Amino acid sequence: MEITSPIAEKLDELEKKFSAINQRTETHLEGLLWAKPITYWDYIQTDALLNLQIQRTTLPDEMVFIMYHQINELLFKMILWEIDQLCHTDVPTAEYFTEKLRRISRYFDMLTTSFDIMGDGMEIEQYMKFRNTLTPASGFQSAQYRLIEFASTDLINLIDYRYRHNIDRNTPYEHALEHLYWQAAGKDYHTGEKSYLLAEFERRYKGEFLRFMEEYNTINIWRKFKQLPEDRQANPELVAAMRHYDYTVNVTWVMGHLNTAKKYIESTSGPQEATGGSDWKKYMHPKYQRRIFFPELWSEEELRTWGENV
Repeated sequence: MEITSPIAEKLDELEKKFSAINQRTETHLEGLLWAKPITYWDYIQTDALLNLQIQRTTLPDEMVFIMYHQINELLFKMILWEIDQLCHTDVPTAEYFTEKLRRISRYFDMLTTSFDIMGDGMEIEQYMKFRNTLTPASGFQSAQYRLIEFASTDLINLIDYRYRHNIDRNTPYEHALEHLYWQAAGKDYHTGEKSYLLAEFERRYKGEFLRFMEEYNTINIWRKFKQLPEDRQANPELVAAMRHYDYTVNVTWVMGHLNTAKKYIESTSGPQEATGGSDWKKYMHPKYQRRIFFPELWSEEELRTWGENV
């Protein structure tokens, strides 16, 4: 059979590709003879994915709760995927920077508008029963969300407001970790005692958190922005994308989560603790901890009223 020009060109490209990694082209072509055609379910791993939903009760709406949170974690992974590319690009263009932020914000916009799925998609009576089987687990223990925070801003912007005056960029990472805003949800600062919720979370993820904090200390989204030439930092589309991302993550998404929690936790049976026992209102509401990734991009008035009237 005569090898046509397009096929010959592809074979030549394959030869160059495999030669570059000291591989024999013939071996890989032989492998193609026996490879099975790919199917959608094999590529997406549908069977494995659909077998990850394991209920702890017989209440049907627990399945809604499980799947919704698994979808959240998949979206968090998509967000981290985009952040990794942006933050490991040496000198991103303003256009590339803006596009990555828009992608990330779209994922958070999707998360924000999805709360009705859980808020209106479960019977309160069922939730108030199966939630007891979740104790002391809590959405507080989403490690991927913490990684997103570490990769977005300088650590000082994640420190509890009460302790920012004696923490700076030279503070050891472990000391900074002990004073992050979310520690307030699981620590008695008078005694230093940590709740089971927080202790188990750190036992599982503390090492990863410390490594990630160090990796992104100089390449987080805010640092990458400040490393750009001044004309790129002034790009109006990039500034708008930075502000949108900041507000979406730290106000809009948080308030959507908070309002959904209120519907169930403050149900007809009266106010209750979160499953992990945290002071969930003060931990979640943006006006208390004032989580702001890029404070320099907001006016004094915007900073003063952050998280209010929402």
